Amino acid sequence: MGRYILKRIGYILLVFLVLSFLVYFIYNLLPIDKAAETARAEVQASGGALDYAERLQYWREQYGEDGALPLRYLRWLGLAPFRDGSYKGLLQGNLGRSVKYARPVIEVLKEPMGNTVLLNLTVTLLSLSITVPLGVLCALKRGSRLDTALRVGTVVGYSLPVFIIAIVFIRLFSVSLGIFPVSGMETAGSGYTGFRYFLDRAYHLVLPILVMVFCSLGGMTRYVRSAMSDAMTQDHIRTARAKGLSPSSVIWRHGFRNALIPLVTLVIGWFLSIFSGSLMIENIFALNGIGKVYYDALVGGDSEVALALQTFYILVSLVGNLLTDLAYGFLDPRIRVGR
Repeated sequence: MGRYILKRIGYILLVFLVLSFLVYFIYNLLPIDKAAETARAEVQASGGALDYAERLQYWREQYGEDGALPLRYLRWLGLAPFRDGSYKGLLQGNLGRSVKYARPVIEVLKEPMGNTVLLNLTVTLLSLSITVPLGVLCALKRGSRLDTALRVGTVVGYSLPVFIIAIVFIRLFSVSLGIFPVSGMETAGSGYTGFRYFLDRAYHLVLPILVMVFCSLGGMTRYVRSAMSDAMTQDHIRTARAKGLSPSSVIWRHGFRNALIPLVTLVIGWFLSIFSGSLMIENIFALNGIGKVYYDALVGGDSEVALALQTFYILVSLVGNLLTDLAYGFLDPRIRVGR
């Protein structure tokens, strides 16, 4: 197992280097020159007293944009020094500086990332706590009226677009009933602090969480039902029942554990998605999340923020694949991940 993990870590590093270089190369093809924009802004602010060519060269050196593309990539990664001999790249915790916000990228992403993780982690836990028992119940009562009704309901919920469900929920709970606010993450001008501030933010997040949980019920319930139905028809289930094991032991210890094997990829991917944000939900409800920041960075040409997020997503995906393989070996002893 240890050798396998070390080999996979080496594989992750190699793939990360290749993919991050491709992403860096693509973003450098964009018609965006932050050194030129910064130098131009300085010259305009000085009323023409500064020399544009001199300031352009200065900022190219500061941003590490002078030199060939491989050298610039190594500087961005933190494996090559800048002109002043310093290392200030990704490996040193420097993700660059946002042009739009005029702040380091890590400061720009700190609050949105926290909001996104809180929102999506809550949604993931709530969704799994509902869909897993619901899917198991449908599998055990396959063909019954309850199963038919839930299957129809999940298909309808799975087929509706997210923004349609969000509009319906806003109309019902915000406009008609007036229970929740339409958008935002806090009451404007409230000045709440401490526990009142926490309650106010939680109150504003209830409606987006309800929408996201409702949207996730259909697909996950169908997957759990299908996997559990297949698991309960296996020979070892009949053997367990013939031995006189309790129904709960047969269902959860023998049936559900085998049903987790085809579900593990989906579940781990779902947990990893807590970092990616929800672009549609965050824009509809005006939430300061990582998905909205990523969208604004792409639209506004803030390449440093977009590049940092895309690189982070690559790393999360590679680690997720490793966790999936390890989970397979844990759930099914027949799978030897070290071979």
